[in-house]
Amino acid sequence: MPQSIKELMLEKLNQAYSAEQIALQTMPQLAQASTSPQLKQAFEIHIAETEQQVVRLEQAASAMGIQAQGARCEAMDGLAAEGQRLIAENPPGPLLDVLIVCAAQAIEHHEIAAYGTMRSLATALGMDDVAELMSETLEEEKATDETLTALAETEINPAALELAA
Repeated sequence: MPQSIKELMLEKLNQAYSAEQIALQTMPQLAQASTSPQLKQAFEIHIAETEQQVVRLEQAASAMGIQAQGARCEAMDGLAAEGQRLIAENPPGPLLDVLIVCAAQAIEHHEIAAYGTMRSLATALGMDDVAELMSETLEEEKATDETLTALAETEINPAALELAA
């Protein structure tokens, strides 16, 4: 149990490191199960961003005098398992694409919360370089969430509605 803001920051950083590793395992599965070419492309772009986010976490850990090491992130474990369950239980097609967007946005929202928290903790600790790294990743996570929303509203949800009609 963390005894200080710095210990909490270190714990959150290591949980985020683990979460990003899980995301890197999960996103290719979500992409492969997607039938929307645009959704597949969004995952491919975000996988590349996530690889850079892992590097940023390593840089932040180094700036804090530690080596990043995964601390179990139960939330991401659950979100990844939910995505895998949806893929296993639903046939490929427009409705599965809707479900995949739902699962991906749940992951993004968790990450947005985590990076926002870490940015605030780093700022409180006077670690402006770490706060900047967290801010950069936070903006990428927000942009991915916006991309998923736009895809859902313009293509994926309408395709699923047509199927139900």
